[in-house]
Amino acid sequence: MPAILFETIDETPLIRTLRMKLDRPMPFRTGQFIELSLPGVGEGPFTPSSSHFVTDVMDVTVMKAGFLTEHIHRAKPGDRVGLRGPYGSSYPLEKFEGQDLLILGGGCGLAPLRSLFLTLLDEIEKYKSITFFAGAKSPQDCPYKDAFPEWRKHPKVRLVRAVDAVPPGEAWDEEVGVVTVLLGKLDIDPKNSPAVVCGPPVMMKFGTRDLLKLGFREDRIYLSMEKKMYCGIGQCRHCVMGEYYVCKHGPVFTYAQIKNEEGIWD
Repeated sequence: MPAILFETIDETPLIRTLRMKLDRPMPFRTGQFIELSLPGVGEGPFTPSSSHFVTDVMDVTVMKAGFLTEHIHRAKPGDRVGLRGPYGSSYPLEKFEGQDLLILGGGCGLAPLRSLFLTLLDEIEKYKSITFFAGAKSPQDCPYKDAFPEWRKHPKVRLVRAVDAVPPGEAWDEEVGVVTVLLGKLDIDPKNSPAVVCGPPVMMKFGTRDLLKLGFREDRIYLSMEKKMYCGIGQCRHCVMGEYYVCKHGPVFTYAQIKNEEGIWD
């Protein structure tokens, strides 16, 4: 599907959000992914970072990390891009209703979590509360920093951020440490709450470990594994994970589903 890029937002030195007007609505479910293409360059899988209740405009947040993403960061308002999809599994929102939900994320992993968070806010009356713990390497590496003050105003939302370190000269008045240190501030019942985790593999690995120690159930820890994907349709085999194709069976899995597969954190 053709789309026109009409705004770019520099979230951090390496992370940019592209805001696109679609030629026609593209319904999706939060957690699913699309293939974004640049004419003459190529395409790759990205998870929308906007609410799934908005179907005529889509945000995609991209970290500069290689050939395609380098070109995506060069794109300008007015450029034409292509979208294919949506593909894959989504967050099971119906299983979150009436409950306290924990969202744990870091870095560019906050992109799908922003989509989830905005989608939840659109129907916030269905949920008991949202605890959102967000991590980054440093203050300047925090995406969506301009939105956090507004998000914090909601009475059902508890939003806490942490950075690994604060370089000299940078201002920061929130937590310092890896994002998992925030789990010590958790004030919901782990045994009766779902948790959603997305971020760099090492963060997801230790985040999941700590959630299990706190008492979260294996079948209620939801992991986004989209970093392994490429073609989006199960043909390139880049995303094979044991018996699963991440692009076809995921990218959203419970830890119970994949805990025995090799290399899930690679």
